[in-house]
Amino acid sequence: MSRYRAPIPRSSPYITPQGYKKLEQELNDLWQRRAEVTRALSAAAAEGDRSENAEYIYRKKELAGIDRRIRYLQKRLPELSIVDRPPADPGRVFFGATVTLQKQDGSEVTYRIVGADELDATKGYISMDGPLARTLIKRQVDDEVSFDAPGGRQTLVITAICYNLE
Repeated sequence: MSRYRAPIPRSSPYITPQGYKKLEQELNDLWQRRAEVTRALSAAAAEGDRSENAEYIYRKKELAGIDRRIRYLQKRLPELSIVDRPPADPGRVFFGATVTLQKQDGSEVTYRIVGADELDATKGYISMDGPLARTLIKRQVDDEVSFDAPGGRQTLVITAICYNLE
């Protein structure tokens, strides 16, 4: 049995202007945090025996996590495409759309289609690479869509589409 794992498919390179600014701010904050952690790591290393020094071990792990995220952001930011204007056909669902859907029980739910880097379920932001967003792309108001959700197959009706890409 081999340990080979197929690479994860690359996520879409699209992002909203707000999402891009947020990632840039995160990168700047990480550089500042890295300087603080490096100082704390140096102080912990100066205390002596590093093998039993919990502060030293903790700071090394924290620094590794920060460096990993910095590397990711430094590679990801240049390859992102900022989408700052609505599509030519605003009557259809594309990246950046805020879509209101009606469930079978009559209740409504609203989602915004964003890039994988700004995904936030608490705000109703769904990734354009996700199953629901892929089903919604290029659909229009009053279209009925079905997709496989974790709880089983769901059918929804698109009731509204709007774009706010500021």
